[in-house]
Amino acid sequence: MSLTIPWTVSEILDATEGTLMTGNRKKMFTGISIDSRTVSEADVFVAIRGEKHDGHHFIQDIVQKGVNCFVVSKSEAGVLAHNNEDFRNLVFIGVEDTTKALGDMASFNRRRSKIFVIGITGSNGKTTTRKMTAAVVRRRFSTLESHGNFNNQIGLPLTLLNLTSEHNCAVLEMGANHPGEIAYLAGICRPDIGVMTNVGPAHLEGFGSLDGVALAKGELLDHMSLNGVAVLNAEDKRVVSMAGRAPEKVLFYGTSKNANIRASNIVEQKRGTSFTLELPDEQITIYVKIPGSFMVLNALAAASVGYQLGLNAAEIKLALENDFEPAQARMNILETQNGIHVIDDTYNANPGSMEEALKTLKSLREKHRSVFIAGDMLELGEHAPVLHEKIGRIAADIKVSRLYVAGSHAGNVADGAEAAGMSKENIFLGTKEQILSDLKSWLEEGDWVLIKGSRGMGMEQIVKGLKQNTGQP
Repeated sequence: MSLTIPWTVSEILDATEGTLMTGNRKKMFTGISIDSRTVSEADVFVAIRGEKHDGHHFIQDIVQKGVNCFVVSKSEAGVLAHNNEDFRNLVFIGVEDTTKALGDMASFNRRRSKIFVIGITGSNGKTTTRKMTAAVVRRRFSTLESHGNFNNQIGLPLTLLNLTSEHNCAVLEMGANHPGEIAYLAGICRPDIGVMTNVGPAHLEGFGSLDGVALAKGELLDHMSLNGVAVLNAEDKRVVSMAGRAPEKVLFYGTSKNANIRASNIVEQKRGTSFTLELPDEQITIYVKIPGSFMVLNALAAASVGYQLGLNAAEIKLALENDFEPAQARMNILETQNGIHVIDDTYNANPGSMEEALKTLKSLREKHRSVFIAGDMLELGEHAPVLHEKIGRIAADIKVSRLYVAGSHAGNVADGAEAAGMSKENIFLGTKEQILSDLKSWLEEGDWVLIKGSRGMGMEQIVKGLKQNTGQP
């Protein structure tokens, strides 16, 4: 197993512009950690101040584990390094802001490794696009990939700090809920290819409007490498308008004629979606094992990156069909032992992804009954009531048989559904426990159930409950 690129104390000082409080500049370490539970003797511990925990409070315990290099806040450094005999022979580096220092070290690591970086952002589809892109790129390159929700000011740097000497490419996801965040993340990783999935009404509490979302997401294109290539969704007018912000070349993907990388003959199936991939010089039929026609755009983004890196259609097909595995709780279809189909899309939600999930439910259920279980969409600010009402109207328009709603905006969803003609007797408002209880007596073989809500709503508890109630292992 390859080790991460080692660090000398001098390199840490150069990266962070920190001050050496105690210790030897020539000492070397093989990893960077912010977790007091897993840090090892060979690691540098960066004491991050988070919402719940302050890493500085754990230093005494970490010293007992044999760790002897620490990046700490200057306000704490003097006390830690000089007022405790146990600490005087250790390395203490003082910085103004330890979170920024983590990002500075990641940026330093990106520059010295000389890897090729693909950065991905957008309102919807980031994680699926990242996983598809990584699958494609791995066909030719040793690739580092973001994992889980490592797409913020802590997670992205930690990913880059996991680079080894064998990596020659990185696929990084970037999320944001306020202006300037994408600029900060892109400034750290300086993408050579920047992928923009779409602009939708997500995190409106922080961005204010769709134009605000577009402006903030476009920060990716402002902080790419000098010869960077922008991969843009041709089906989203706000994304198309970002082309002028791209540093050099633009590749458009989509289903329209003005796209450079196109999809045609899209066919939704029960467990996935097939389409014809049209590259500028060849075509091939591809099947992706995740339902929903909107997933084709994610696959096209990945194919565009592959094409730009020199992969042919056959390699892209192999990657998307054989190597790509859908992320957990993102349009995952489960079938219970008593014949009920559960679409687990509980990882997160915003108005755009809610609407696409409902369209997919309509397509998959065919002539069977369908159920929509919705939790709140968070971080929408003053727009929340009307956007939740809209989801209720969409649910009624596609004629779901029964609507279950949990959360503080449940009433707004119900109002929208009623206004669009859904019978009040088919709308159930309650807690997750109450919803599960009612479902047990209502569901029948052949029913389709879509479950979705923002991460903070914990809607996966309903998925778990349905498995237990129906004998699913």
